[in-house]
Order: sequence, then structure tokens, then C-alpha cells
Amino acid sequence: MKIHHRLEDLPTFRNAVITFGSFDGVHHGHGELVELMKSEAASIDGETVVVTFEPHPRQIIYPGAKDLKLLSSKDEKIHLFKNHEIDHLVFCPFTIEFSQISADEYITNFIIDRFHPKLIVIGYDHRFGQNRTGNIDFLKSYEASGGFKVIELAAQMSERIKVSSTKIRNYLSDGQIELANKLLGHPYVIGGKVIRGKQIGEQLGYPTANLRFDATLKLVPPQGIYAVHIHIGAEEYEGMLYIGNRPSVASDGKQSVEVNIFNFNEDIYGEYILVELLKFMREDKVFKNLELLRLQLDEDKRGVLDFFQNNEGPNSVAVVILNYNGLHHLQKHLSSVIRHTTAKIIVADNGSTDESVVWLKENHPDIELIVLPTNYGFAEGYNQAIRKVHATYVVLLNSDVEVTRQWLEPMISTLKSNKQIGAIQPKVKSFENKSNFEYAGACGGLMDTLGYPFCQGRILSEVEQDFGQYDKAREVFWATGAAMSIRRKVFMDFGGFDGSFFAHMEEIDLCWRMKQAGYQIWTQPDSVIYHQGGGTLSYTSPRKTYLNFRNGMSLLIKNEKGLKLLWLFPVRLALDLLAGLRFIIVAEWKNAWAVVKAMLYTFRHFFSTWKKRKHILALTQKLSIGEDNTNSGRYQGSIVWEFFLLGKKKYHDLRKVPSSKQIS
Repeated sequence: MKIHHRLEDLPTFRNAVITFGSFDGVHHGHGELVELMKSEAASIDGETVVVTFEPHPRQIIYPGAKDLKLLSSKDEKIHLFKNHEIDHLVFCPFTIEFSQISADEYITNFIIDRFHPKLIVIGYDHRFGQNRTGNIDFLKSYEASGGFKVIELAAQMSERIKVSSTKIRNYLSDGQIELANKLLGHPYVIGGKVIRGKQIGEQLGYPTANLRFDATLKLVPPQGIYAVHIHIGAEEYEGMLYIGNRPSVASDGKQSVEVNIFNFNEDIYGEYILVELLKFMREDKVFKNLELLRLQLDEDKRGVLDFFQNNEGPNSVAVVILNYNGLHHLQKHLSSVIRHTTAKIIVADNGSTDESVVWLKENHPDIELIVLPTNYGFAEGYNQAIRKVHATYVVLLNSDVEVTRQWLEPMISTLKSNKQIGAIQPKVKSFENKSNFEYAGACGGLMDTLGYPFCQGRILSEVEQDFGQYDKAREVFWATGAAMSIRRKVFMDFGGFDGSFFAHMEEIDLCWRMKQAGYQIWTQPDSVIYHQGGGTLSYTSPRKTYLNFRNGMSLLIKNEKGLKLLWLFPVRLALDLLAGLRFIIVAEWKNAWAVVKAMLYTFRHFFSTWKKRKHILALTQKLSIGEDNTNSGRYQGSIVWEFFLLGKKKYHDLRKVPSSKQIS
């Protein structure tokens, strides 16, 4: 996102799709507007341009008004719009002179001359120009001469935007943070520069960062203690925020906003930080002495930590379904997800060209919809979507999945029970043959010594019947991307999926990185889903063959231990070559060529892939929560050898199954 502060320095926008407004709070309604703009921009190869006014127009037109309370400052607005991934954010200086230009001048001298728009997206009730004389019909009268088209927001959307802003302010004023956040579509943000306080918090063992901001304009929620996330640069921390006049330690009556950042001990005086309010914990109190205050702070911290551990709020879990031209899957399977899921359901559309988006809006308007402008592939599509999701736990669910009663609760409960578990999957069974496991994950993903993935219940192409033989929740090596539950913070900290994978094995790559940092990956067979399999890309497709062979080699180069990689890399190349020869023998020419293309990719991109490996090493050291855990769920043998030469076609027939922790 490019930010522009001077109208004189604006670039020439490419097929600009623009909108105008104050966008105070950048809430969920504004997000819907932005998604509409992005969809329109994608259709004409254009750029999204959001024009907002600084300062807020009411500050100039009604300078004496004392009832104006803003949901977002300029810096906070920048932070929030970055999450929406628009192309340009323009801050238009709002002055007395600007407020007095006529509606004609507003269109010709401001909109047309400055932005040269192709599309203008605004609400039916939008007003502009001196005395607010301009309206949408007046703007439409300039379409032909100005070379643009006006897209009018549906009245319902415009009304939601207005009503949301009012409700958000009311909820915040009442301390109902979670309800406000639900309408915002993100946590309420307070940003400010860190200034020196009186160091009393440090004496109590709770050092705080005191924030300075324009509290006369910013809507500050009621006094008390809040559970918060703190953003310092690119890093996010947990902590607790205090708002109040410090009645136990000060007598000046001035309001203070200060945050205690957990597990943090760096000098950030003078830095600008952002604090996201998640939950109101208690009202402000007066204590007779500092020792009683310290004891209360101990209790406050325990309460906040419990909140982060459990977070049973309505937005703690989000089920995200990535869809690409999957209308037939949505029509077939989405009803089971709605029927058996209590968590929030989000469909992220990955640039579909079918009627998926229209069908969802018409038939399931209550389901949150994220519209991505193009098909990013499975890996990057989820990266783009999860950035926009605010939840503690995110469940990645394929569109070709039918879920069962209580499918979600056992997974989330297991995740909550152990902070070392980074991700978990359910038992994955076949939609077509419900007594069998399904290829994509079966009952938990494992890895052999040569870096070939397999599963409890599926070795290579052989899928077993489910007799309950793997019904113990246990640690594995990787969790399937068809139905993976993961801590959102962990997903984001590790950079999500490798977008270059496009699809296939990206979840194994992520799990491998997490295990290097000490995290555990689990399977929970008490959770059951039915996967149609091959719904987007057939298991026998040459495209899938290419991705599997290409990504399989990238996976090893990025993650396998260095000394082992010295001999494993040439061995895998030889085995891939043999696989290509086998395709030739059985006259599967396209699959053979897919293997060759994958090998060529490996050589051409070896050094760029190796560079990723160095980044992973640094990242896993930074994010480490324990010793390297990559031996757990790893089979110290070759499934290729056992499958083809020894005839071992079932997981429990392997000579020595991988050891790992399990729930008895």
C-alpha cells in the first residue's frame, strides 16, 4: 500500500477505482466497500485508491464541537488499511477553503484532475461540495465528460456503514469491547508514542509503556484493565492495558493510558506503538497501599493470561474455506459446515470466475466473505485470507469437505490443552467410500527417512479401511491442509505457507518449520470429516504430478538437516528420475514430462530455495519454544522400499512405526 500525503505529488493511477470518505475506525462495513473496489479493480486491471480526509471534516466545520470522538487517528487508519491491502491511501488535507469549493469544482478540479478515475464507488447518500449540495445523481451527470462510471453502493451497505459506526461508539463507551470488535471486524486500536512516566509500575514489578495521543478527540473506553495485543514494529506481544487517573498513586487526576507488555524488556521510549483492545477485565479501583495494588496486578495478569489461554469469546475460532471456482462444492458441502459448526465461518474466494460469490451473497448473506482479486493458489490464497481474519484459532477447511457433528470441538480442545501444539488435524475419511480413509491426510501425516510423506491409513497410493485402528490422539509430523486447525499467531509468526508452492505440500513445509522451533503437530481422531478428494485438481493430473515432485524437492532443500541433505539430495533426484522412467514405460507421457519440468525447476531455483533455508534457520531460532522436534513422527526407514519391494501396504505393517506422544 502506497501512502500519499500531498495532492500535488500524486502519481498517475492505472485505471483508478476510487472512493471517498472519513473511514473512521475502518470497520467491517468499510471492509465490504474495499472488497467491492478490489473486485472491480481486478476486472479492469486497475488500482484501488481510497481517499480520506485529514483532519476529520467536523474538526474544521465545527471547531468548537465537543461531542466528536474518533475511532481512529491518522496513524491508526494507516495500520488498519494496510490489513485490507489496497493499492493507494490518499490523505486529502481538509481546510476551510476546501470545504467551500462548489460541487462542480469538487468533481472537475479535485476528482477528475487529481485522480482521473475509471470507477467511483460511493453510497447513495454521499454529499460533497459547499453546503453539501453535490450528490450521487450530480456526480453521475459527469460520467460521460469525465470518462468514469459511478458504482452506487447498495442502500443496505451504506446503512450498515452508518449504523455500525454509531453502534461501535456506543459499545466502546459502555466497555463492551468484544461487541465493538465484532462490528469493527478487528480489535479496537489505540496508538501512541511511548513517553516516560513516574516509574511506579517498575517498582511494582509491572513496568508500563505510557502512551501519549490526542485523548480529546480519540474515543477512549471506560477506565479499567484490558487484555490487549501490542504491535511494536512488525512484532506482536500480549499484555494488559490500564486506563485511568491512577487514584492509588497520583493526585493530579489526569487520565493515563499505559500498557504492561508481557515477556518484553526493551527500551521503546519515543517509539510509536499500537495497542489492540480485546477484552475489558475489570473497573479501576482505589488501593490503600502499593502492596495491595501489586497483589491486584498479580491477579489481573493471571486473568489476562487465562483469557489468552482459553479465549472462549465468539471470535476465538474461525473456519476459513478457500474457494476457487468451487460453486458445485459449496452447494454440496457448505450446508454440513453451517449445520455442525458453532464457530465463525468465512469463505475466502480466490478470484473465482464462476458464480460462487453471487451464490454465497444470495444464499448465505450471514457468512463472512473475503473476495481476493485473483487466484493466488492454495498457499498464497490462505496467506492473503488469514491476514484478514481475527481469531485465536484458524481452521483451514477445503470446500469439498463434509463435516460431522462435533467435528471441531475435540481439535480445538486439544489445541487449548497444550501450548506446544501448534496445529492439529481430524481423521480424514473418504466422502465417496465412508468406511475408508482419504488420501489427503488420513489419520495424521508422517515422514520417512527419504523425505516422502505418508499417513496413518495411507501409504503412497494405498488407502486403508478404517476399523478404528488409529483412534488415539497423538503427535504426528504434519497435518493436512484439507482440514488443519492452527493457532493464527503461530501461522503468522512463521510467515504462513510458502506462496511459491502454489498448492500441495505447503502444509508439510509449514509444519516442518514449526517442528524445528519445538512445536508439536497432532491428529485428533475424535474429530471426523469426509473429504471428496481431487475436487479442485485430480490426483492423476500432470499438473498435480509436477507440483508434488517440484514441491517435494523444495521441501527438503528448505528444511532437511544439512549433513543428511548432502546424500539425500542426489538420492531423491535419482528416485525422481526413476519415477519419470516409470511414467514413460506405462505411456503416461504428460506425467513423465511433469517430472522433468519439476527437476528443471529444482536446478534453476536451487539457490533461491537455499536462501529461504537460511531465513528459516534464523526464524526458528527466534521463535523457538523448545528443542528441535523433527524426529517425532519421522519413520526411520523407506516407505518406497517397504511398499514396492517388501509389499508393506498398511501403516501398522511397517517394521517400526514412528514413536510420538499420544493421549491414552
